[in-house]
Amino acid sequence: MTGSLVLIGTPIGNLGDLSPRAAEALGSADLVCCEDTRRTGRLLAHTGLHGLRLRRVDEHTEAAAVRDILALLATGAVVAVVSDAGMPALTDPGGRLVSACAEAGHTVTVVPGPSAGVAALAISGLPAGRFCFEGFLPRKGRARAERLEQIARETRTTVVYESPHRLQPCLEDLADACGPTRRGVVARELTKLHEEVARGSLAELCQWAAGPVKGEVVIVIEGAPEAASEATDEDLRAAVESLIAAGSSRKDAVETTAAAHGMSRRRLYNLVVTTDD
Repeated sequence: MTGSLVLIGTPIGNLGDLSPRAAEALGSADLVCCEDTRRTGRLLAHTGLHGLRLRRVDEHTEAAAVRDILALLATGAVVAVVSDAGMPALTDPGGRLVSACAEAGHTVTVVPGPSAGVAALAISGLPAGRFCFEGFLPRKGRARAERLEQIARETRTTVVYESPHRLQPCLEDLADACGPTRRGVVARELTKLHEEVARGSLAELCQWAAGPVKGEVVIVIEGAPEAASEATDEDLRAAVESLIAAGSSRKDAVETTAAAHGMSRRRLYNLVVTTDD
């Protein structure tokens, strides 16, 4: 027998955003896999669903839960998967289950629902025809530096998740990589009572984030100019030298050129210094 794994999108803040189809799918599931049984329990109670069988499947337990869930699906059961908010498997648990179930031949379906990243992109006012979803950036080290450099060169609008207590350092790193004049949007607490959307340059957003920020946060960053990918090292050096010859300081010349080409100021400065040496 083959079972069915159902990914169900849940509200990112406003419980009224749970769709009737999502509620029906939850109510008919033999098992509901969730990150936090208490949080999901409150959502189910709000929806009028009681007595459902819940199992905690989070980032720490998902790998171990796969075998049990596959065994249950083999009996023809229906297993629902939800995250604490939004769509499961998108920076949240669920990806391992989907892969394992699809490989085992079980049906995998989805009941679409809210997504903080897509919601923030939609209200950002930045180009949304093509975009890049980065999720959470690496915390530190070379992996973070490389990811920031990729974002700086990315010509599509980029969506990044961040925690409120790391928001300002993240914006500072983005401003350093992309240039302080690159446009951005920070969406906080979407669909909730204290929803807030801040728009401006990355430098302006750094100042805005200097105060206390609470709640779930999404950062949307304007893409780099298309010409950025066409500039050679020689082109970049020439642009800096031209500005210096016109009276700009090296620092200002590097900052202006980096912003114009959608690249990291640090990378361009190192390129210029290496050439001078």
